[in-house]
Amino acid sequence: MAAYAHGGEKNLQHDVDFAIRPEDAKAVAATLREAGLTVYTPPEDWLIKATCFGQPVDIIFELAHQPVGAEMLERAQEVSVDSVRMPVLAPTDLLWSLIAAFSEHHCDFGAALPIARALREKVDWERVRRACGDAPMPAAFFFLLERLNVI
Repeated sequence: MAAYAHGGEKNLQHDVDFAIRPEDAKAVAATLREAGLTVYTPPEDWLIKATCFGQPVDIIFELAHQPVGAEMLERAQEVSVDSVRMPVLAPTDLLWSLIAAFSEHHCDFGAALPIARALREKVDWERVRRACGDAPMPAAFFFLLERLNVI
């Protein structure tokens, strides 16, 4: 949804993701339960899940093995998403979270490439590169982006 909200294609997946601070997870879960949503803790230790009108909702408190922090949430931009104004991760944070998550076990460049292309002018690529360090899979993705003249 964040990519779409910032001008990317409307290629929506089967669920919606919300980023919160780890210290807010219990309160968010309690609030969702009070509102009548089914909330559960999956085996992964970086999110909780809920179901709303039969649709899955991921409440994520860790992106690319880093806790979601107040600074990231403060950088979120309020934009209209299908006529609903809401805070959405900034394009730089969104691309960082996708690229930094690449590993030998998860390396789907095909899903991230259209997002990088669509948002390329809105992303601080040097900041993303610095944040990813010298990890090999992000480095390979940056090489691909350079060869394709995306960056």
